[in-house]
Amino acid sequence: MNKIKLLACFLILSNSLFGQVSGNINYQTQIRYSDNNINVELSGHSNLVISIKGLANVKADNYVAIFNITQVGETTTEVNELLNKRVNAVLSQISDKPDIETYIDMVSFVPVYEFEVEKKIFSKKTYNEIPVGFELKKNLNVKYKNPDFLNELISICTNAEVYDLIRVDYFSNKLEQIKSDLMKKANTILSEKITNYQGILGTDLNTYEKQVADGYRIVYPVEMYKSYQAYSSSSLNLKKSANINQTDKYTTLYYQPIIDKEFDFVINPTILEPVIQVMYEIKYKVNREKEAKSNKEYILVTPNGDLKPINPNK
Repeated sequence: MNKIKLLACFLILSNSLFGQVSGNINYQTQIRYSDNNINVELSGHSNLVISIKGLANVKADNYVAIFNITQVGETTTEVNELLNKRVNAVLSQISDKPDIETYIDMVSFVPVYEFEVEKKIFSKKTYNEIPVGFELKKNLNVKYKNPDFLNELISICTNAEVYDLIRVDYFSNKLEQIKSDLMKKANTILSEKITNYQGILGTDLNTYEKQVADGYRIVYPVEMYKSYQAYSSSSLNLKKSANINQTDKYTTLYYQPIIDKEFDFVINPTILEPVIQVMYEIKYKVNREKEAKSNKEYILVTPNGDLKPINPNK
């Protein structure tokens, strides 16, 4: 009896621990991860296809944060002065910092209208649209190298009444080298698999017609953020006429990278921060119904001593 109680307690504790490790995303029912994996296609049918997939997690070495600044004023002079004051308040605090570059992107400059009511005796009200001012929009683009600088940048921007962080773009100068590393690693594994298949099949695959196709795919962090709501509500048996006031549920955003479960190898598998993910796939097709074309030339010597080329396949 005591053993049964201990087993029950262990199962309860195990479920509790696994729930804590997995996180609050489990409150969201029917989680579905989209198929973001690379898939290189080969045309036609084949007897044997060998596929090698590789993934590289690349830490960015440059970042660009984009903030939107919107200003409304009664005149063009006023709206420009107010917006420039906010922009200059940010630039004055970051311009002297190392590895920082900025760019002001002009987005829009439009008049703002509202309706004025015109009252007339013995007739309906008339609403006339009249200009009341101007709206100016600019984007502040900030390039930096240290990802920790973003926290300081947000603090500086909020003090200057700049609140709208549109997105953060990630860049790396190592992508070409990473692509080369992926290709070399995949080719090594492919050679090992071909040798393995030849041992299993007891035949030389080089004697058959072959095709090869490969390709890359790059995924950036801005593409990989998802959302969910985690909450638990009471289930009450209430009358239909009962008044129910529900509170707003907060939406959580989180970074969901490509999961590496379907890859033959992964470069830099441990992810601590959002990264640029580079995928590579190579497919090797062997058509065992057709032998490879031979480059040998066959010549028949006639009784008269003449040389006549022949095709042994006919």
